[in-house]
Amino acid sequence: MRILIFYVGAIFVIVTIFPWNEIGSNGSPFVLTFAKIGITAAAGIINFVVLTAALSGCNSGMYSCGRMLYALAKNRQLPTAMAKVSRHGVPVAGVAVSIAILLIGSCLNYIIPNPQRVFVYVYSASVLPGMVPWFVILISQLRFRRAHKAAIASHPFRSILFPWANYVTMAFLICVLIGMYFNEDTRMSLFVGIIFMLAVTAIYKIFGLNRHGKAHKLEE
Repeated sequence: MRILIFYVGAIFVIVTIFPWNEIGSNGSPFVLTFAKIGITAAAGIINFVVLTAALSGCNSGMYSCGRMLYALAKNRQLPTAMAKVSRHGVPVAGVAVSIAILLIGSCLNYIIPNPQRVFVYVYSASVLPGMVPWFVILISQLRFRRAHKAAIASHPFRSILFPWANYVTMAFLICVLIGMYFNEDTRMSLFVGIIFMLAVTAIYKIFGLNRHGKAHKLEE
Protein backbone atom coordinates (compact mmCIF):
# COMPACT_ATOMS: atom_id res chain seq x y z
CA MET A 1 0.00 0.00 0.00
CA ARG A 2 2.81 2.44 0.82
CA ILE A 3 4.42 1.72 -2.54
CA LEU A 4 1.15 2.48 -4.31
CA ILE A 5 0.73 5.75 -2.43
CA PHE A 6 4.26 7.15 -2.41
CA TYR A 7 5.59 5.83 -5.72
CA VAL A 8 2.75 4.99 -8.09
CA GLY A 9 0.55 7.75 -6.68
CA ALA A 10 3.30 10.37 -6.91
CA ILE A 11 4.11 9.43 -10.50
CA PHE A 12 0.41 9.50 -11.40
CA VAL A 13 0.02 13.03 -10.01
CA ILE A 14 3.13 14.26 -11.83
CA VAL A 15 2.15 12.88 -15.25
CA THR A 16 -1.35 14.33 -14.93
CA ILE A 17 0.16 17.82 -14.53
CA PHE A 18 3.14 17.67 -16.91
CA PRO A 19 3.60 15.87 -20.26
CA TRP A 20 5.78 12.80 -19.83
CA ASN A 21 8.35 14.03 -22.37
CA GLU A 22 8.91 17.26 -20.41
CA ILE A 23 9.47 15.67 -17.02
CA GLY A 24 13.03 16.17 -15.80
CA SER A 25 14.05 18.48 -18.63
CA ASN A 26 13.47 21.70 -16.67
CA GLY A 27 14.35 20.57 -13.16
CA SER A 28 13.08 18.15 -10.56
CA PRO A 29 9.55 16.95 -11.40
CA PHE A 30 8.58 17.10 -7.72
CA VAL A 31 9.81 20.70 -7.42
CA LEU A 32 7.90 21.69 -10.55
CA THR A 33 4.75 19.97 -9.28
CA PHE A 34 4.87 21.72 -5.90
CA ALA A 35 5.52 25.04 -7.62
CA LYS A 36 2.53 24.41 -9.89
CA ILE A 37 0.19 24.02 -6.93
CA GLY A 38 1.54 27.16 -5.24
CA ILE A 39 4.18 25.87 -2.81
CA THR A 40 7.02 28.25 -3.66
CA ALA A 41 9.42 26.71 -1.13
CA ALA A 42 9.22 23.37 -2.92
CA ALA A 43 12.89 23.32 -3.88
CA GLY A 44 13.98 23.77 -0.27
CA ILE A 45 11.57 21.09 0.95
CA ILE A 46 12.69 18.55 -1.65
CA ASN A 47 16.38 19.28 -1.07
CA PHE A 48 15.88 18.88 2.69
CA VAL A 49 14.18 15.51 2.18
CA VAL A 50 16.93 14.35 -0.20
CA LEU A 51 19.72 15.44 2.15
CA THR A 52 18.16 13.78 5.20
CA ALA A 53 17.62 10.58 3.20
CA ALA A 54 21.25 10.68 2.05
CA LEU A 55 22.49 11.21 5.61
CA SER A 56 20.32 8.35 6.84
CA GLY A 57 21.65 6.05 4.12
CA CYS A 58 25.23 7.12 4.88
CA ASN A 59 24.75 6.44 8.59
CA SER A 60 23.26 2.99 8.02
CA GLY A 61 26.02 2.20 5.51
CA MET A 62 28.74 3.13 8.00
CA TYR A 63 27.09 0.99 10.68
CA SER A 64 26.63 -2.08 8.47
CA CYS A 65 30.09 -1.82 6.85
CA GLY A 66 31.82 -1.40 10.21
CA ARG A 67 30.03 -4.44 11.65
CA MET A 68 30.70 -6.49 8.52
CA LEU A 69 34.43 -5.73 8.59
CA TYR A 70 34.47 -6.62 12.29
CA ALA A 71 32.73 -9.96 11.65
CA LEU A 72 35.11 -10.82 8.80
CA ALA A 73 38.11 -10.02 10.99
CA LYS A 74 36.75 -12.21 13.81
CA ASN A 75 36.45 -15.07 11.31
CA ARG A 76 40.07 -14.53 10.21
CA GLN A 77 38.96 -13.37 6.76
CA LEU A 78 40.46 -9.91 7.30
CA PRO A 79 43.47 -8.71 9.30
CA THR A 80 42.80 -9.03 13.04
CA ALA A 81 43.37 -5.29 13.46
CA MET A 82 39.91 -4.78 11.97
CA ALA A 83 38.41 -6.60 14.96
CA LYS A 84 39.43 -3.91 17.46
CA VAL A 85 36.56 -2.32 19.36
CA SER A 86 36.28 0.61 21.74
CA ARG A 87 35.34 0.27 25.40
CA HIS A 88 31.73 0.83 24.31
CA GLY A 89 31.89 -2.09 21.88
CA VAL A 90 32.12 0.05 18.73
CA PRO A 91 34.25 -1.49 15.94
CA VAL A 92 36.36 1.65 15.55
CA ALA A 93 38.74 0.14 12.98
CA GLY A 94 35.92 -0.96 10.71
CA VAL A 95 34.11 2.36 11.03
CA ALA A 96 37.34 4.27 10.34
CA VAL A 97 37.95 2.29 7.15
CA SER A 98 34.34 2.86 6.09
CA ILE A 99 34.71 6.61 6.65
CA ALA A 100 37.97 6.65 4.66
CA ILE A 101 36.27 4.97 1.71
CA LEU A 102 33.40 7.46 1.92
CA LEU A 103 35.92 10.30 1.82
CA ILE A 104 37.50 8.80 -1.28
CA GLY A 105 34.08 8.73 -2.91
CA SER A 106 33.54 12.38 -2.00
CA CYS A 107 36.93 13.35 -3.43
CA LEU A 108 36.02 11.70 -6.73
CA ASN A 109 33.34 14.38 -7.19
CA TYR A 110 36.10 16.98 -7.32
CA ILE A 111 38.57 14.92 -9.35
CA ILE A 112 35.99 13.89 -11.98
CA PRO A 113 33.92 16.92 -13.00
CA ASN A 114 30.96 14.95 -14.38
CA PRO A 115 28.99 13.41 -11.46
CA GLN A 116 27.32 10.90 -13.77
CA ARG A 117 30.72 9.48 -14.69
CA VAL A 118 31.56 9.11 -11.00
CA PHE A 119 28.45 6.98 -10.49
CA VAL A 120 29.20 4.89 -13.59
CA TYR A 121 32.82 4.31 -12.52
CA VAL A 122 31.94 3.33 -8.95
CA TYR A 123 29.01 1.14 -9.94
CA SER A 124 30.82 -0.55 -12.82
CA ALA A 125 33.89 -1.21 -10.66
CA SER A 126 31.76 -3.52 -8.50
CA VAL A 127 30.56 -5.57 -11.48
CA LEU A 128 33.70 -7.68 -11.87
CA PRO A 129 34.06 -8.53 -8.13
CA GLY A 130 30.34 -9.31 -8.15
CA MET A 131 30.75 -11.73 -11.07
CA VAL A 132 33.52 -13.74 -9.42
CA PRO A 133 31.17 -15.46 -6.91
CA TRP A 134 28.89 -16.47 -9.78
CA PHE A 135 31.82 -17.99 -11.68
CA VAL A 136 32.79 -19.85 -8.50
CA ILE A 137 29.22 -21.10 -8.00
CA LEU A 138 28.94 -22.34 -11.59
CA ILE A 139 32.32 -24.08 -11.54
CA SER A 140 31.66 -25.55 -8.08
CA GLN A 141 28.39 -27.05 -9.27
CA LEU A 142 30.12 -28.63 -12.26
CA ARG A 143 32.84 -30.18 -10.10
CA PHE A 144 30.42 -31.22 -7.34
CA ARG A 145 28.08 -33.06 -9.70
CA ARG A 146 31.01 -34.79 -11.41
CA ALA A 147 32.33 -35.95 -8.02
CA HIS A 148 28.92 -37.34 -6.97
CA LYS A 149 27.55 -38.81 -10.18
CA ALA A 150 26.18 -41.94 -8.53
CA ALA A 151 24.35 -40.11 -5.74
CA ILE A 152 22.94 -37.45 -8.05
CA ALA A 153 21.74 -39.98 -10.63
CA SER A 154 19.08 -41.23 -8.20
CA HIS A 155 18.20 -37.79 -6.84
CA PRO A 156 14.60 -36.66 -7.57
CA PHE A 157 15.68 -33.10 -8.41
CA ARG A 158 16.89 -32.54 -11.94
CA SER A 159 18.87 -29.46 -12.95
CA ILE A 160 17.44 -28.27 -16.26
CA LEU A 161 19.90 -28.14 -19.19
CA PHE A 162 22.86 -29.12 -17.01
CA PRO A 163 25.74 -28.69 -17.75
CA TRP A 164 25.05 -26.50 -20.79
CA ALA A 165 23.21 -23.92 -18.71
CA ASN A 166 26.38 -23.39 -16.67
CA TYR A 167 28.50 -22.94 -19.79
CA VAL A 168 26.00 -20.55 -21.37
CA THR A 169 25.85 -18.49 -18.17
CA MET A 170 29.63 -18.24 -17.93
CA ALA A 171 29.81 -17.27 -21.61
CA PHE A 172 27.20 -14.57 -20.99
CA LEU A 173 29.21 -13.16 -18.07
CA ILE A 174 32.34 -13.12 -20.22
CA CYS A 175 30.42 -11.26 -22.95
CA VAL A 176 29.38 -8.66 -20.37
CA LEU A 177 33.03 -8.12 -19.42
CA ILE A 178 33.99 -7.82 -23.08
CA GLY A 179 31.20 -5.30 -23.59
CA MET A 180 32.46 -3.29 -20.63
CA TYR A 181 35.90 -3.16 -22.21
CA PHE A 182 34.60 -1.79 -25.51
CA ASN A 183 32.30 0.72 -23.77
CA GLU A 184 34.18 3.95 -23.14
CA ASP A 185 32.19 4.73 -19.99
CA THR A 186 32.84 1.37 -18.31
CA ARG A 187 36.32 0.50 -19.61
CA MET A 188 38.12 2.30 -16.79
CA SER A 189 35.83 0.65 -14.23
CA LEU A 190 36.80 -2.77 -15.56
CA PHE A 191 40.46 -1.97 -14.94
CA VAL A 192 39.61 -0.65 -11.47
CA GLY A 193 37.76 -3.89 -10.72
CA ILE A 194 40.76 -5.95 -11.80
CA ILE A 195 43.13 -3.87 -9.64
CA PHE A 196 40.74 -4.18 -6.69
CA MET A 197 40.58 -7.96 -7.01
CA LEU A 198 44.37 -8.24 -7.27
CA ALA A 199 44.78 -6.03 -4.20
CA VAL A 200 42.28 -8.08 -2.17
CA THR A 201 43.96 -11.32 -3.25
CA ALA A 202 47.38 -9.96 -2.29
CA ILE A 203 46.11 -8.92 1.15
CA TYR A 204 44.55 -12.36 1.57
CA LYS A 205 47.86 -14.07 0.83
CA ILE A 206 50.21 -11.62 2.59
CA PHE A 207 48.35 -11.74 5.90
CA GLY A 208 48.06 -15.53 5.75
CA LEU A 209 44.27 -15.49 5.74
CA ASN A 210 44.25 -18.52 3.45
CA ARG A 211 45.64 -20.65 6.30
CA HIS A 212 42.32 -20.62 8.11
CA GLY A 213 39.31 -22.65 7.13
CA LYS A 214 40.80 -24.43 4.14
CA ALA A 215 38.36 -26.39 2.02
CA HIS A 216 38.31 -30.14 2.47
CA LYS A 217 38.39 -32.56 -0.41
CA LEU A 218 35.11 -34.06 -1.49
CA GLU A 219 34.42 -37.45 0.00
CA GLU A 220 32.26 -40.02 -1.63
